[in-house]
Amino acid sequence: MSNTPKKQGRLASLDALRGFDMFWIMGGDGLSVALAAATGWPILRWWAVQVEHVEWHGFHFYDMVFPLFLFIAGISFPLSVRHRMDDKKALVLHIIRRGLLLVLLGIIYNNAVRFNFGEIRFPSVLGRIGLAWMFAGLIWLYVKPRWRIPVVAGILLIYWALLELFHLPGHDAYSMEGSLAGIVDRAVVPGKLYLGVHDPEGLLGVIPAIATALLGMFTGNAVLQQSREKYGRLALILAITGIALYAAGWLWNVLMPVNKNLWTSSFVLVAGGMSMLLFAAFFWIIDVRGWQKWSFPFRIIGMNAIAIYMGQRIFDFGKTADFLFGGVTALASTQWKVVMDASFYALTCWILLYFLYRYKIFIKV
Repeated sequence: MSNTPKKQGRLASLDALRGFDMFWIMGGDGLSVALAAATGWPILRWWAVQVEHVEWHGFHFYDMVFPLFLFIAGISFPLSVRHRMDDKKALVLHIIRRGLLLVLLGIIYNNAVRFNFGEIRFPSVLGRIGLAWMFAGLIWLYVKPRWRIPVVAGILLIYWALLELFHLPGHDAYSMEGSLAGIVDRAVVPGKLYLGVHDPEGLLGVIPAIATALLGMFTGNAVLQQSREKYGRLALILAITGIALYAAGWLWNVLMPVNKNLWTSSFVLVAGGMSMLLFAAFFWIIDVRGWQKWSFPFRIIGMNAIAIYMGQRIFDFGKTADFLFGGVTALASTQWKVVMDASFYALTCWILLYFLYRYKIFIKV
């Protein structure tokens, strides 16, 4: 294969990275846990811990899955709107409609169709993505380029100050019960909170999530502004920047704990740094070196990410996988049956996405 990447309308690395991110939601996490239990290998047992969320403070790989998706949405923004800047009013309406539609889909995902409004959980992953991406997009359009980095810094510092200054007396500012994020959730958010006194996708956390989306937009804009001949140099710059952000986040952790539930400013830097580093790696391998074939399974997932995210909620892929492959898994020993079940679940999801890909059906918001 030639090492010279082909000219294309979209970044293959972006679809692949989005698919890599969704793979862990699509069964990769369960497969990792099953393999660790079946083999007992130390490296797999370590990884099985990494595909679970930390209970409160701290950071595992799985805590990056959500912010990575938002970061990727941020990368896509400058690339997708570059030909629509002439009609800013129409673009703004599009941004707002898309953001609010994601909020609505998130509410539907959380059982709104059952009409038990006291039990509906209004905050959601899709809602956080929709609102953060929407506000970040509006900032990108209306804030001059030289002020965008100060805006990100201001968002992170203001959120830090808010959590430090306003919390329940006698409680840690970063505790579940005492934090300002929990106070706002209990006072303002209707319906059910995921953790009772706090919701990890609650209202206040939208503020720092805007910074996560903007970090992605900086990355996408850097790609857009760079000539293809200098992509290799850009990949190196993004990797170094990602490492610097990651390190800065852990330094900030001394004063403000890295916490996904609160989406702390230090968490923004840690997750944003890792997201940028991952994108730099995918970008260099796929778009700079032109090594694309290995990424095809991930690109199939990444091109229909919303479809599989909502689809897993609506349809029982576990029963479908059992119907298709149950005869094979029944032949396995008990410990490997769990591994095969997890593998065939992910495969069933992928087959559906491949079917959509073959017939050029792409569900977008």
